[in-house]
Amino acid sequence: MIRFENVGLRYGMGPEVLSDLTFHLPPRSFHYLTGPSGAGKTTLLRLLFLSLKPTRGLITVFGKETTRFAKTELPQVRRRIGIVFQDFRLLDHLTTYQNVALPYRVLGRDESSYRADVIDLLKWVGLGERMHVLPPVLSGGEKQRAAIARALITKPELLLADEPTGNVDPPLARRLLRLFVELNRLGTAVLIATHDLALMDQYDARRLVLADGRMEIYE
Repeated sequence: MIRFENVGLRYGMGPEVLSDLTFHLPPRSFHYLTGPSGAGKTTLLRLLFLSLKPTRGLITVFGKETTRFAKTELPQVRRRIGIVFQDFRLLDHLTTYQNVALPYRVLGRDESSYRADVIDLLKWVGLGERMHVLPPVLSGGEKQRAAIARALITKPELLLADEPTGNVDPPLARRLLRLFVELNRLGTAVLIATHDLALMDQYDARRLVLADGRMEIYE
């Protein structure tokens, strides 16, 4: 699904912030991405989401090298990837339901074709009673779950989550992890960027560890 070969990234003329990254993410796989703050986890997620280009090396996404994607192809490729940002990026003037349904609205889908799916997913993440509430009224954990639901609604082949449990208490973090595990069992590949060792101990998966811009892989 995703393959990195000797990938490096630098900004301008500065030193490389990521160096010699070589790994692959198979379909239906589950990985953690971890490492100290400033190690480059968010930068790596941006490379995976095709919002950054590497300085060197090759990245292959869904069987095609990213250098061969035309600009017009990128939106379609990104629709196959769900991403949960640390800052949620919910639109405050839209209800929870409308935020989660937004990817379908952008695609021009008629609401009758997705309304039931959005409601079912909101219930699945525990927001069935909050679907008509605006984001400023939601708690941090509720915003987190809304952002996750929005990333999942189009049934992506790959889900990238940047510190998805960073703003919630341990019981809710475990609940969210179970949600990701269930999603993976349904066929989506999952990559969770986290520094929460206790969370990773809850579910055994391959670990990609970044430190000083380089990666070690632990089975």
